[in-house]
Order: sequence, then structure tokens, then C-alpha cells
Amino acid sequence: MKVKYSIECVSARPLRRFAKRRGSRAMPELSKMRKPDVKVVILGDMNVGKTSLLHRYTEKKFKDTISTVGGAFFLKQWGPYNISIWDTAGREQFHGLGSMYCRGAAAVILTYDVTNWQSLAELEERFLSLTDTANHDCIYAIVGNKADLTDLQAQVGATQDGLTEDQGEEDVERPRVPSACPTPPASPVSLSGVSVNKQVSREDAVALYGRILRYKGMEETNSLPADKMCFETSAKTGYNVDPLFEALFDMVLPSIIRKRTEREGSPTVDLDECSGAGKRPRAACC
Repeated sequence: MKVKYSIECVSARPLRRFAKRRGSRAMPELSKMRKPDVKVVILGDMNVGKTSLLHRYTEKKFKDTISTVGGAFFLKQWGPYNISIWDTAGREQFHGLGSMYCRGAAAVILTYDVTNWQSLAELEERFLSLTDTANHDCIYAIVGNKADLTDLQAQVGATQDGLTEDQGEEDVERPRVPSACPTPPASPVSLSGVSVNKQVSREDAVALYGRILRYKGMEETNSLPADKMCFETSAKTGYNVDPLFEALFDMVLPSIIRKRTEREGSPTVDLDECSGAGKRPRAACC
């Protein structure tokens, strides 16, 4: 079976999806997009809400989504800088593309579902090795999404954000099938009459962050502390979503400045001038 991969390019203000359609005028608009100064990549298993997190941050609302095919990137203008945020597919069939998307990344958001222990385990088993192509000083954030299912504080604003009636495949909250969880699940919290177990605690996320630093050969004393790199969010209510992205943008600022300095300091060649200088005037025939 042949699988068609697609990469979508999106501008964050306003958010548009460009596809190869008959009569599409996407290419002229894409040509006007400025070159990104830095890259941020979101990794994680399918159905953890990666695309919903990105929509919540860029459009300030919870939006119907379907499982990402291949990948998509969103261009966010943050002050004078342009940041590309890559949304990747969590399906096993697209796993091989992850290392390509992570190449040159300044920050990676490793996303899991707080009600599904296996989604946290997959980060270490499947997705961590994909970050080997990221920058040597790449920043790693551990993000537990769907916190509104287990945390009363994360439910604030759930009725004020214009939720859609039909939820997409990636954001539908289905009854959870208990997975092989090596740690006891936390006490269930009743949401609209449905009891959901929190299978991943903050301590589990902090422990994973420490293992990531060891995998990368980084000293914990010289790295960003775990309490600043582990987040719990809710794409549905917007809980902690803006603080997550804004904190990461602040952290990658040194990388942006260094990259711009290197770009300005490197010698450039004007091809038009070179081509013009190499031409010899034609001699008259008489």
C-alpha cells in the first residue's frame, strides 16, 4: 500500500491551511512568508492533542481536528522574530519522518495524555531517538495534555471558549481502556458524571525529563530545571497553553540571536552582480 505524505505550511496570523488544489493561489502567499529564525517541533503519540494545542495557541479556540498526515508547520511572528512550529503525525506509519522534522530544531515539545500512561512511555521508546537531529543545545519540554479531565483548575473556561459540537478524531474524549501502568493511577475525578483516572503524575514527567538529559549527555546542574520544563495543559479550555509557548519562545531567544548573528556575519554573494560582471560586451561586426 502506498502512503502519500503531505506537508502543510501555515501562517499563524491568520491561520490558514494551504493544500495543493486546482486553482489554488497558495504559492504566491507562501512566497511572501519570511524565512523562520528558529524551529520548534511538537512530538507525541496520536490522539494526545498536539494539533489541538497548536490551534488553541494560534487561534485562541478549540477546533475540530483530524489526525495529522505527514506534518504541518505554523509560522508565528513573535516580536521581530519568525518562529516555525512543526506539528507532526503520531501514527506509527509516519514515524520515520520525525527525524527529518527535528533537524535543526531549537526546541522540542514532547506531548503525552495525562490519562494514558502508555502515551508517556511512547515518548521515551519511540520519539526520543528522533530528536538526535535537533540542535546540540535543543530545549526539551514535557507536556501533559488533557489536564481538564483530571484537574478542576484546568476546567476553568471550558464553557467560555466556543467549543464545537463535533470534535475531531484527535480531540474526542473516548472511554479510556486501562493500560499496563507501572505506577498506581491517581484518584479519579468526576467530570460531567464520567470518572477518569490520572495515570501520569507530574513526578513521572519530571523523572522522564531527567532521563532525557542523561540520554543527551547533559548535566542536570547545567540544564534548565525540570519544574520549568514540565507542563500540564488543556487544549480544550486553554489552560496553561499560552504560558507553555511563551516560555519556550523566551528560552530559544539566545538561539535566535546567535543564528541571526551567524547569518549576518557570513559572506554573501550577489548572483546578479556576478552574472553581470562575467559578461563580455559583444564586438561589433564592422
